[in-house]
Order: sequence, then structure tokens, then C-alpha cells
Amino acid sequence: MPSEAIAVVTTVGSASDAERIARAVVEQALGACAQISEIRSFYRWNGELQDDREYRVLIKTTDDRYAALEQAIRGLHPYDLPAIHAFAFVHVDPAYAAWVSDETHR
Repeated sequence: MPSEAIAVVTTVGSASDAERIARAVVEQALGACAQISEIRSFYRWNGELQDDREYRVLIKTTDDRYAALEQAIRGLHPYDLPAIHAFAFVHVDPAYAAWVSDETHR
């Protein structure tokens, strides 16, 4: 059965951390592409409400590369408890899915 294309998301506190993670996972063929966007996050940490600017890193990969990608993100991530989420695509262009698979299996 072929690998399914998925999106993996993490957030970090600086543009330089986001760029470091994005470059590393694409260079290591753990992700076909990584996109960075600035966001504002509200969350509770150590009993205090936080309101922080963060950077979301969205990585396109395949389900069979998830474990290696997660391990790489954890090794590069500055947070004590990094958020790392994977999402399956409901629909994806077959040619795009093939490109993601090719880029992560070279």
C-alpha cells in the first residue's frame, strides 16, 4: 500500500528556530516542503495564561516518515513540551501526493 500524504505541524517561539527546523527536515528528506507562518497563541502554562507570538511550521510528508520526522523535530525543538500534530488530508491532488512521496523517499 502506498504511503499517504499528511501534514505535520509544530510551533516555535522564533523565526530562526522555525527556519532551522524547516530547512533541516526538507534537507533530510523527512518533509517535501515546509511552510512558516507567524501566529498568536493563547494557552495556559504553569497555571498562567500566556499570549505569545509564535511561528507555525507546516510540513508536508508521508505517514511512513512521521516517526522519523517527529524524532527530528524533537531533537531540534527548543520547547520542553513541543506541540507536534499530524493531519491526514481528506482530499489531495494525486500528482501532488506523488511529489510529496517522491521527495520523502529519495
